[in-house]
Amino acid sequence: MMRNRFINMADAQINMIKQQLRPAGILDPKILALFDKTPREQFVPTAYHELAYMDSMIPLTNGQAMLSPILEAQILKVLTLKPTDKVLEVGTGTGYLTALLAQQAQHVYSIDSLAENTEQAQRNISNLEITNISLATNDASAGWDKQQPYDAIVITGSLDFLPKEFLQQLTLGGKLFVVINQGQTMYAYLITRLGEQDWTHHRLFETMIPPLALAKRKSTFKF
Repeated sequence: MMRNRFINMADAQINMIKQQLRPAGILDPKILALFDKTPREQFVPTAYHELAYMDSMIPLTNGQAMLSPILEAQILKVLTLKPTDKVLEVGTGTGYLTALLAQQAQHVYSIDSLAENTEQAQRNISNLEITNISLATNDASAGWDKQQPYDAIVITGSLDFLPKEFLQQLTLGGKLFVVINQGQTMYAYLITRLGEQDWTHHRLFETMIPPLALAKRKSTFKF
């Protein structure tokens, strides 16, 4: 019985790559290989185990959600990470995207405002042979300045405004992925730091994800 379940999950994983990622324009062999070798079902809450490879977000506690495979792949695609990159992820969730990022970067620092998410993600990641991840429970309203600057920052929940602290924590040439709520529509943006006080932002695509839990409002960057 367990063997059949495993085969079904393996088939679902292959179908996700063939029927979701490739048609969405995710063609980079390195990114596809990450999704092929990282068992998503190990990161999904038990109640939603059968939906692990579906093209949809998976509900978590406190209104949070595990992002869809396509959105996670799009994030990896636009960041173009290098093996020497230091990455900050804001909103650890279950740790699945954390694990994907870590397999492309030198080190990933991931923070979450909910201790239960941090603890569960640690358990999930410990099942894999990935050691270049540091997790912490921390207020996400101002990034994580202890390890700055970062070559890439990923914010996994939507924001009404982007706190300026995130911009200052990027290296020159560093990239930041964020989803901004602009009324009735949300857009994904890629921000690149060009100089000490110079950033460019590129609107990528329309999407919809739950808001990131922030403890307090900081000075913001308006789009």
